[in-house]
Amino acid sequence: MVQWLVQQGEAVAAGDVLVILEAMKMEHEIRAEHGGRLGEVFYTAGEAVAEGDVLAMLAKGEAPESVAAAPAVAPAASSATSSVTAPVQAPAQARADLQKLQDRLAFTEDAQRPEAVAKRHALGLRTARENIADLCDAGSFIEYGALAVAAQSRRRTADDLVRNTPADGMVTGIGCVNGQRVVVMAYDFTVLAGTQGMRNHQKTDRMLGIALRNKLPVVLFAEGGGGRPGDVDMPIVAGLHVGTFASFARLNGLVPVVGVVAGRCFAGNAALLGCSDVIIAAAASNIGMGGPAMVEGGGLGVYKPEQIGPSSVQHGNGVIDILVETEAQAVAAARHYLSFFQGVQPEWKAPPAHALRDVVPENRLRVYDTRTAMQGAADVGSLLMLRTGFGVGIHTALARIEGRPVGLMANNPHHLGGAIDADAADKAARFMQLCNAHGLAIVSLVDTPGFMVGPDIETQGQVRHVSRMFIAAAHLRVPYLSVVLRKGYGLGAMAMTAGGFHEPLCLVAWPTGEFGAMGLEGAVRLGFRKELEAVPEGPEREALFQKLLAQQYEGGSAINMAATLEIDAVIDPADTREWLVAGLQAGRVEGVDRPLAIDTW
Repeated sequence: MVQWLVQQGEAVAAGDVLVILEAMKMEHEIRAEHGGRLGEVFYTAGEAVAEGDVLAMLAKGEAPESVAAAPAVAPAASSATSSVTAPVQAPAQARADLQKLQDRLAFTEDAQRPEAVAKRHALGLRTARENIADLCDAGSFIEYGALAVAAQSRRRTADDLVRNTPADGMVTGIGCVNGQRVVVMAYDFTVLAGTQGMRNHQKTDRMLGIALRNKLPVVLFAEGGGGRPGDVDMPIVAGLHVGTFASFARLNGLVPVVGVVAGRCFAGNAALLGCSDVIIAAAASNIGMGGPAMVEGGGLGVYKPEQIGPSSVQHGNGVIDILVETEAQAVAAARHYLSFFQGVQPEWKAPPAHALRDVVPENRLRVYDTRTAMQGAADVGSLLMLRTGFGVGIHTALARIEGRPVGLMANNPHHLGGAIDADAADKAARFMQLCNAHGLAIVSLVDTPGFMVGPDIETQGQVRHVSRMFIAAAHLRVPYLSVVLRKGYGLGAMAMTAGGFHEPLCLVAWPTGEFGAMGLEGAVRLGFRKELEAVPEGPEREALFQKLLAQQYEGGSAINMAATLEIDAVIDPADTREWLVAGLQAGRVEGVDRPLAIDTW
């Protein structure tokens, strides 16, 4: 069908639209190839034409040229007139459809809700969008689902929902962290207290599906009050069929999952947070499986939010892996944590090697801080301690050695002399699972008299808890390297060396290393009880005890252990990194055919 825009005899310029052809419910423009005057017209408005028909003559000077119908499937530029497209220039004002979008998107920005933002800032906290901007590399965040609003149209106006429930209280999208793509989801506490609405569940499920299919790490800013009862648009009763929690849990062991919380995080928000590989929390946070309303509704009393799951409690019991003072520090910790799962860093700085020679005191009974040894083994500035408030008998951390990310753990002589109790074993076993799932080699620094024993410790299920270390080590697919700093006794030392001294890729000891089936003092008292009891109690018996102890110490020295090939070598502490680098270069990470689960505890 023909629709003329220029009349016969009318002057036209190059690029002007002469006629529009309607085909398949679409309009095709035919433009003037050059300036001139429209001459004889062969078809009138509304007439049907065939491909290639001459529609009119376009005069240029004294030589008219034909204007022909273009193929219905071809773009206007391929018409027989070889139309000229005018240069595109930015309009002074946005066209109506684009302006409508820009106006609508403006309501998602913090600037449109100054009162809510000011209230947030007055608490010393940041908005969801401020956190995302800080987490992601500049300009890299692409938002999904920004135009969603709460499913409450039956009780609120459209304008109210747009203005006051932007993004349905959750900002989701994909951004870059340290140059690599990451799925980011942030509950917005300024919108309906960061509760979980039906549409933000849909947004969450969408992002989790993208993360699963594309193997993208996930960062969740989890602050919020749990499920939202006010969404009336959805024809549901309880909403227990939502797939969010199963979808979030399905990422376990497949990709790194980071949970961050700065304020109050209760109920459903806390359930997602608890599924994270690592929980990073600010000091002012409160985390609980039920907020004040749920606690009161259950007949358990009336409490303020600050009384439920404060950070001091959740850090000490192991819920919080990394505790920091501020929200900004929490975001920085998240970036640091993710960096360990983003490959080898080409630039690194080694700590002074000779400093390791002075870590262990010459007095074999003197306590010392094994974190100093961890710092001496790791690249400068790379050490990130995990779960420091819980299971303090074993330190765990992520670090790098010559740019290679590794898991690093060490016994703590300051707690029970380095003996491994139930909490420390749980902490170490889960740490091994974390490293194993994400392919990080493990370096273990050993100084332990063994597993903790006695009637009191057995009431805590010690037998089952400490055995988790053996089970976790038996399923490792990553290289495991051990360095005995001082004490390497009994089953505890075996647990710290992946189940036995010949299980690690390499096991070396510093000259201060001492070994035995059990602690030397106990071995002397038990093995030489008759000899000791035969000597009068007092200085004479103590002298015999010390003599026998010295003999045991000499027999279990690191050098004797190396001579019998029970360990691989005794090394100068200054050579520790050299040994570890060689092992990391030689070790191989085995592949897996399915995700390896990481225990939430």
